[in-house]
Amino acid sequence: MELRLFNSLGKTKEVFRPKNGNLVTVYCCGPTVYDYTHIGNLRTFLFEDILTRYLEYKGYEVKFVMNITDVDDKTINSSRKYNTTLKDYTEKFTDEFFKDLKSLNIREASLYPRATEYIQDIENHIIKLQNEGYCYESEGSYYFSINKFAGYGRLSGLEINESRNKTRLNEDEYTKDNAQDFALWKSWDNDDGDVYWEGKLGKGRPGWHIECSVMSTKILGNEIDIHAGGVDLIFPHHENEIAQTESITKKQFVRYWIHAEHLIVEGKKMSKSEGNFFTLRDLLDKGYDANHIRFLLIASHYRSQLNFTFDGIKQAKENIDRIQESYSKVKSLETETGCNSILSKITKESINSFEDAMDDDLDMPVALASIFRFVRDLNKYLDDNEVLEENKSEILDYFKKINSILGILSNETIKLDEEIKQWIRERDEAREKKDWNKSDKIRDKLLKRGYVVEDTEKGTRIKRNQE
Repeated sequence: MELRLFNSLGKTKEVFRPKNGNLVTVYCCGPTVYDYTHIGNLRTFLFEDILTRYLEYKGYEVKFVMNITDVDDKTINSSRKYNTTLKDYTEKFTDEFFKDLKSLNIREASLYPRATEYIQDIENHIIKLQNEGYCYESEGSYYFSINKFAGYGRLSGLEINESRNKTRLNEDEYTKDNAQDFALWKSWDNDDGDVYWEGKLGKGRPGWHIECSVMSTKILGNEIDIHAGGVDLIFPHHENEIAQTESITKKQFVRYWIHAEHLIVEGKKMSKSEGNFFTLRDLLDKGYDANHIRFLLIASHYRSQLNFTFDGIKQAKENIDRIQESYSKVKSLETETGCNSILSKITKESINSFEDAMDDDLDMPVALASIFRFVRDLNKYLDDNEVLEENKSEILDYFKKINSILGILSNETIKLDEEIKQWIRERDEAREKKDWNKSDKIRDKLLKRGYVVEDTEKGTRIKRNQE
């Protein structure tokens, strides 16, 4: 089955075919490093992690770029509020962002360009826009004239009334109701403090939208396969990216625009005033596990609104435990030679079901449902001791494949110290003598040390207590 992705530009699922054979170029709008990253943005970054993992799973070579916005209205205002330099302020939150990625097992992008590293390229791009007639200067600032670009609004569905009065704005963020000529370069004022560059455009700094156009084309070229981000970026950010890029290149900037939906918390929009605004560090400080948070944030379809709840984290833990327990049992299983043909067929069908779901616009709920069906079936064969040597190899390969996408399973092998091993031997002896009282006492001792005992026909199994 071919991979199909929902393209926001045409608002339909399309078969994914990259421009250059096996190479896929992906650009994702990264964090604006003015604060700790909240879970809404992390949901988007996790979706992009799943996307790039699955592209590689399909055999593509992926060049994945995620920018760091280290100069804009928010970063400047925040650095001045805390009386520190822009560089020192943004470096702190860039470091925190990378810590969050590591905690959530989000794989690194190929490159993380920072906007401040591309100031000269930004200036050159703006000059080209001015020479082409798409940009004009006013009081030292430079603005993109949206009426000059015929395709403006096609991504967001915005219709431009060409007879409207020409207006312009300096703000980086605004709504479709307030669509105006937007700032490419902002002349310096007192609110910028010591943040400015003096070059071909005069004393000032770039607007937010131009940064991504310049970084993406400079690194990935004029035509990109996939540009991803949250739905909140469709307008104005991505709409503006298209305009200011295609005006120069005269080529289709992005082949597939892919957007992740918003996240709400306990049924309400996340906001500090509601008291339901959370960063990853907030949740970790409350004692929640990053792996459980990862599972919760990837378990819904990326185009569906996710309702983040604390009960959901608990359910995520239980779901991971179900999969992990079966995986760990198979890893530690001592098998007889041979192959159970029925189980082999189930295993192959299960990986096909997982891939079919992922090929259908990364349909994670359906993919996860196929995993839980397989785990349920597998447990029956484990309980009946019907997993043979070839089955074990096939099943471990199955778990390796799904985990290359999910990134939630642990390969940790339980290492028991001699005292624990001795307790297990003593308990086995007590059970042989039907000394159930002693057996139960040893089981309780093991539980206090963090181990759960399972008695099977093939002997004692031990696993870590997940409670």
